[in-house]
Amino acid sequence: MRTAKDMGPGKDLIHATLGITSEAGEFSDAIKKFFAYDKELDKTNLIEEIGDLFWFCALACRSLGVSLEVPAIHCISKLEKRYPEKFTNEAAIARADKAE
Repeated sequence: MRTAKDMGPGKDLIHATLGITSEAGEFSDAIKKFFAYDKELDKTNLIEEIGDLFWFCALACRSLGVSLEVPAIHCISKLEKRYPEKFTNEAAIARADKAE
């Protein structure tokens, strides 16, 4: 995060949010060109966009006062509850992690 401009907690989170959405759009655009326009898949660009997404996720985590590990562990736990064996359409609809 040494390359992040310190804008303050609230503004850093807004910066992260806008960055995540814009980088996701750039990733999607590369996929669109491959899928809809029969262009060659630009893996180098896709990898770069994923890296940019990671950077903005790191900024969001810093703004929230957690490490990148925290949301990763939360996601893994959620998916283990939702899909105890493997993905199924039924489990995706039932969302066992939300039942309480």
